[in-house]
Amino acid sequence: MLTALLVVGGLAAIFGLLLGFAAIRFKVEGDPLADKIDKLLPQTQCGQCTFPGCRPYAEAIAKGEADINQCPPGGKPTIQALAELLGVEAKPLNAEHGEAQTTPLVAIIDENTCIGCTLCIQACPVDAIVGAAKHMHTVIEAECTGCKLCLPPCPVDCILMTPVKTSPATWKWPYPLISLKEVA
Repeated sequence: MLTALLVVGGLAAIFGLLLGFAAIRFKVEGDPLADKIDKLLPQTQCGQCTFPGCRPYAEAIAKGEADINQCPPGGKPTIQALAELLGVEAKPLNAEHGEAQTTPLVAIIDENTCIGCTLCIQACPVDAIVGAAKHMHTVIEAECTGCKLCLPPCPVDCILMTPVKTSPATWKWPYPLISLKEVA
């Protein structure tokens, strides 16, 4: 019995050392430019830019595989910030990807109409919709990014996109900030 415990303990120590060495030796560094670009994106994970989320879109911009004007939720302020970061000319939003949102939206489910099909839950990229099959669903407003991906799969059209209620905690300055380059 004692021998078995010593063997298992020894193997655990050896594998732990091997994993520690591998973590140090084969460490993968992220792209610092992609990190900066990702911080400027709105993090809606909506996929309107044709990428499955904001991080893949940021990596594509950093590699030169995508243009800076493909993010409707970010709109003009995000395009301007990306252009300034990358040192390129700002472009208008590409209309193929949608229209810029002027006000942030949140999904509201009409609980009397919802049939509990779970299609909206499956479509939500940020898991802001909760509910069970054949039961009413609801939206966690603090988690909803307003991406509208839950609208198309809903068979009874019980989801409504409404503007986020403005409170002191959610209020944002409605105009883009002036960069230092514009002042000089």
